[in-house]
Order: sequence, then C-alpha cells, then structure tokens
Amino acid sequence: MVTAEIAVALPALVLVTALAMWGITAASVQLACTDAARSGARAAARGEAIPAVRAMVTRALPAGAAVDVRRDAHTSHVEISVPVGPPGGAELLPLVVGAQATALTEPGAAEGAHRPP
Repeated sequence: MVTAEIAVALPALVLVTALAMWGITAASVQLACTDAARSGARAAARGEAIPAVRAMVTRALPAGAAVDVRRDAHTSHVEISVPVGPPGGAELLPLVVGAQATALTEPGAAEGAHRPP
C-alpha cells in the first residue's frame, strides 16, 4: 500500500519541484532584466551611443533577450523582454519576463550622441 501511495505522489512531487524551479529561474531573469534596464537607461541618459548601450544591456542578459533603447531630448527609455523556457524541455510555452526603465536625458546628451567621434 505504501508503494502505491509513493507511486502516485512521486510524479506530483517532481512536477511541483520542476514548476518551482521554473518560477525561481523566471524571478532571477526578471531581476537581471530590471538591473540591466536601469543601467542602460542611465547610460543612455548620460549620452552614450545607443548601439553601445544596447550591447552593454545585452551582455548582462540571457541569450534570446530583446532589447529596445530609445532616447529623445527629454527621456531615455530601455525596454527588455526575455523568454524563459520550461525546465526539462517540456512542451510548454515559455514565460516572457521583462523590464523597462526611463531616465531623464541630461541636457545636451541627445544632441551630443549624434556627433561623430
């Protein structure tokens, strides 16, 4: 009887553990996205070149991340989204986590970014 109970409970325990690990991975990626978005927005607001900001943000994220960096005279905006696949190659859709950050563009930074080096 105990063997039968274990046979029923063990798959459920494995499933719950896998889902918990997926959630922890998604939370970790979310934190990385938030940190990278904030750093990128600050760098863009200082007037660093947009391609350099995009490269810096992409290096801090897992593969497959989509990074959008925009700057105008008033604000610098970074938006990130990353798909987090299920554990064990399960046939489930990935979770998409992301973050966005906005910083006030420093005076002259938007114009200075377009000058050749």
